[in-house]
Order: sequence, then structure tokens, then C-alpha cells
Amino acid sequence: MQIHQLLDACLFAAAFAMAYLLRASDLVESWLHWRAASPFEDYMWLYVIVIPAAPLLLEANGFYNRPLVGPRRKMVWPLFKACALTTIGLILVIFLFRLTLARPVIFAFGVISFLMVWLKEELLRIVYKTELSQAQIHRRFILAGTAEEVARIRDDLKARPEEGVDVVSELRLDEMPVERLIQLLHEHSVNGVIVSAKHTYFEQVEAVLKACEVEGVEAWLVADFFATQISRTSFDDLHGRPILVFRTTPEASWQSILKLVIDFVGAALALGLFSPCFLLIALLIKVTSPGPALFRQRRCGLNGQPFTMYKFRTMVTDAEQRKDELARFNEMSGPVFKMTQDPRIIPIGRFLRKYSIDEWPQLYNVLRGEMSLVGPRPLPVDEVRRFDDLSHRRRLSVRPGLTCLWQISGRNQVADFKEWVRLDLEYIDHWSLWLDVRILARTVPIVFSGSGAK
Repeated sequence: MQIHQLLDACLFAAAFAMAYLLRASDLVESWLHWRAASPFEDYMWLYVIVIPAAPLLLEANGFYNRPLVGPRRKMVWPLFKACALTTIGLILVIFLFRLTLARPVIFAFGVISFLMVWLKEELLRIVYKTELSQAQIHRRFILAGTAEEVARIRDDLKARPEEGVDVVSELRLDEMPVERLIQLLHEHSVNGVIVSAKHTYFEQVEAVLKACEVEGVEAWLVADFFATQISRTSFDDLHGRPILVFRTTPEASWQSILKLVIDFVGAALALGLFSPCFLLIALLIKVTSPGPALFRQRRCGLNGQPFTMYKFRTMVTDAEQRKDELARFNEMSGPVFKMTQDPRIIPIGRFLRKYSIDEWPQLYNVLRGEMSLVGPRPLPVDEVRRFDDLSHRRRLSVRPGLTCLWQISGRNQVADFKEWVRLDLEYIDHWSLWLDVRILARTVPIVFSGSGAK
């Protein structure tokens, strides 16, 4: 995969140079009456961003996690998303650094990079289908396990011929002695053995693994002997001991690392850009209502770890003490309190809430690593303690965010706390960097319009 990533990075770099040369050509400039372009050397430093970002975004969108000769849609859509994200990232960098790179160059870069990587994939597809390549790609395996498990894996492999796994023999651990495996290894000259068995056959599985170890043959252990509903499994190493990890949250990957980078850079830039507005808003709050400009509250963060969340104050200073007397007006089911005509809100507070301006100080929480730009909204500690369904705590398994699926699905129009949790868990179960981008893109117009806010 590293070779593919390096090649794709080179193609993206070449696409950027081709887009610039196309824009700067004398023919194009005379035909479209454009002014002469700046020297290419002024923009070469952008390669520092384009070259590492392109393969990371391809990997983040699952471009490399697909069969070599699978359906084209599994290649085209991740490639399109990665090219779009790379182009958008380039636009943001140009805007932030106030560069004068022509817009046609940016658009042409996205198109050319897509076409070049797509052409590379088509050429590889042709090569893969040759007899010589097929002989190298296809791997020969023996299935070992109980009759039921062997049949299930055999059917799964037959349904995915593009994976290049050929089953040449089978060993029934509930019917045949493990010693028979040695004969099969010698007869078929296989690439490996796929082992799957129930926990009652651990002794036989261990014997199969030892036989493969002696013969120098790969052994793939199908570790699905524990029945879980939503957990995804992965392998890790604990001081030299192999361990099987069950997790319901996204696994650490380049996507998660890139998410942290985007959170930090985005929060830092936003705080720098909006700092004058922060001072103005704080002054307006102080003038129109006695008390501090900022509201601090303990909220539950990652894994329920409490942290101090910051907001612009939109209520009277004794709002928390008065919440009990307003409990009968709560419009949200469950432990969360929501009220449309809340009498505790100060005059400027309704405006700040309508356009979510009161949430801006949470950019500082994002910068500190306590929150993310996208994630389930953090709830007060006392509300989390009142969860009547323990499965609701799974929303605490990821870092809370400024915006989420709940925010863009009607925001405070959602009156059922279970529906709120369902949207948060849907985000966790289907998380990707592309999903974050879509949520952020949909959040902007909703916030500016003030729709659904209370």
C-alpha cells in the first residue's frame, strides 16, 4: 500500500504542476485574455501540503481498502471525495495566506488529479487481469475448523472471488486428526491456513497454529468466537502478548489523526479571526446584564471525564438555581432540560442563542483538546448522572463537539432525548472524515439562518 500511496502523491503533485502550466501557457492567456501568471516557484511550497495530504485523504476515504479488481464504484467515489477534500483544503490555504493563485488552477488541479489517479487505476486493472498477474495475486489456502465454520467461510470466500483466495482443501477439526494438516500442507503447497473453530476446540486450534509455525506457513485465525452485537475487533500487542481488541468507537487511524489536526488548526484560526468579535460580545453582555460575560459549567467529555465548558452568558446569573422551579415546563424527554420561552434568558441572550454565537468560546475547549469541531454535544455532569439507560453512555465514547447530527437534524426541534442519542450513536457508528466535512458544511447555513434554535 505504501507504494500506491507514494505513486498517488506523485500524481497529485504532477497534477498541480500541470494545472499551473495549463493556466500559464501563452495559448490560454492569449485566448482568454488573462494576465500573465506569477512564477511557479512562488507556489511550490504548497507541495508540502498537497503531497502528504492527498494519500492520507485517499486512505481516510477507504480508497486503499478495496479489492484490486472490484467494482469501479468502490474506486471512483472514494477518489472523488479525496480529490474534492484536497481541492477544498487548497482553497482554504490560499484564502488564509492571501495567495493570488488563479481559481482556474485550483479547479483544474482537482479535475486533473482525479483523471490521473483514475487512469492509473484503470491501467493497474488491465495488468491485474493478465494471466501472469493472476498467478501472483491468487493465494491458495486450506480451511481448518468445524464443519459448520468451514462451510460458512467457504461460502463467504466464494461470494468474493475478487479477493483472490482459492480454497484447495479442508480440514474438519471435529472429524479429522490435526496430523492430517501436515499431509495437506505438503500435497497442496499452500500460501496459508485459515483457522476457525469454537472455543471448545482451542486445543486443536493451537495444534494447527504450531504446525503452521513449524512449516513456515501463514495461519489466519478467525477470532469470532465471542458473540458481540456492535463491537468491531482488531489486534494489538501488549508487551509481546497478542490481544484481541473489541471497540465500538472508530479505530485510531490517519483519519482520526487528521481530525485532531483539523480541530486544532481550525480552532486556532477561528479564535484569531473572531477575537475582536469576542471582545464586542463580552462588552454587550456586561452592559445589558450584571454578571460575568462568560458562563462556565462542568460537562462530561471523553469517556465521561468532566471538564469546564465555556459559553457566552445568555441567562441571568442565578439561572442554575431557578431551573428546579421551571422543571415542569421542560420540553425535552429524559434528563435534559429544554424550554422555548425560558424567562431566565437575558435580552441579548436570545440573539446569541438564535445564531449559536454563545457557543463560540467553546473553540477554546477545542484548542485544549477537550472538545472537537464535530461530535456529540457535551451534557452537564448532573444530567449524565440521570441517564436511565446505560446504553446512552456510549455517546461519551468519543470527544464531544461544537456541532453534530442532532444540530443539523432540526437542532432543538428534536424533543425526544432517545432520538438525540440515536443520532449521536449513528454518528459514532458511521464516523468518517467525510461525514465531519458534510456536517460542518450543513452547519454553516443553519447557524446563519438561525433555524431551529431556541
